[in-house]
Amino acid sequence: MTNTRTLGRSGIEISALGFGCWAVGGEWQDPSGQPLGWGTVDDEESVRAIRRALDLGVTFFDTADTYGAGHSERVLGRALGKRRADVVVATKWGNVFDADTRTLTGSDDSPAYARRALTASLRRLDTDHVDLYQLHLSDADPERAAELREACEEFVREGLVRAYGWSTDDPARAAVFAEGAHCAAVQHRLNVLQDAPEMLALCAESGLAGINRSPLAMGLLTGKRAAGQPLETGDIRSAPPAWLPGFASGRGADPEWTRQVDALRQILTSDGRTLAQGSLAWIWARAACTVPIPGFRTVAQAEENAGALAKGPLTAGQLAEIDVVLGR
Repeated sequence: MTNTRTLGRSGIEISALGFGCWAVGGEWQDPSGQPLGWGTVDDEESVRAIRRALDLGVTFFDTADTYGAGHSERVLGRALGKRRADVVVATKWGNVFDADTRTLTGSDDSPAYARRALTASLRRLDTDHVDLYQLHLSDADPERAAELREACEEFVREGLVRAYGWSTDDPARAAVFAEGAHCAAVQHRLNVLQDAPEMLALCAESGLAGINRSPLAMGLLTGKRAAGQPLETGDIRSAPPAWLPGFASGRGADPEWTRQVDALRQILTSDGRTLAQGSLAWIWARAACTVPIPGFRTVAQAEENAGALAKGPLTAGQLAEIDVVLGR
């Protein structure tokens, strides 16, 4: 496997591994107090981790304006500094938040808001353009999405955006954006426990990159989370919303999910890989369009995830073994 990918049909070259910057945004919440972040975070360590990832060949970083209510974008912009030209930056829009209270307050799917959100993201990221701009409303109305697609085309013409995409797990919605000339990607969930064959088929047919969120199943595929182990207050997994499977409120990882992870451990840790590296290797083997974006908060996590690049994808035989174990 080469360590680079082309970002869909954009011609933009990125590393085959990206880093997701949700966790480095720190704590934030919805109006009810439901945590939406990953707990407390050390900004200085986040900056060191981003810069270490760059040194190890990671050139693609994915964030969103709402992560930490703008904080993730500011941390990423600061960490990149003069190396901004060496990387491809993706961010997202569509959610509305109060930066002072770090609270999600709603959503706005209007083209006018898309422009305001982009302007604000550029300021926080300290850059004059976003390489990949993604709609963050996974269930947005398809007709409205067509309007937003045209707004993104205008952003491209103005030089504010190089390419765009949609963060959604619905192939039919992703196909709406795929009709745009400068649509380059769809961001969707994909990991060894949660396959997405229909979305991968759409990516192949439409020439899109599949930007893979939750590649480590929200930490279940790192091997560092035992069933029933409690999570810190402020971590979204401590009181998981309905869309976040694999965790039980107040009880940590679901025992059935950890059982599946244990059943896969021997295959995924073959050839000297850690469990996390084997999980990333499964994604690369699954389809040529894939770009997993594991999250991180520390230099050690950045080093472990980036280390997967040197080991490459699993073999076809190992993929088949995994399917047998999971009964697919």
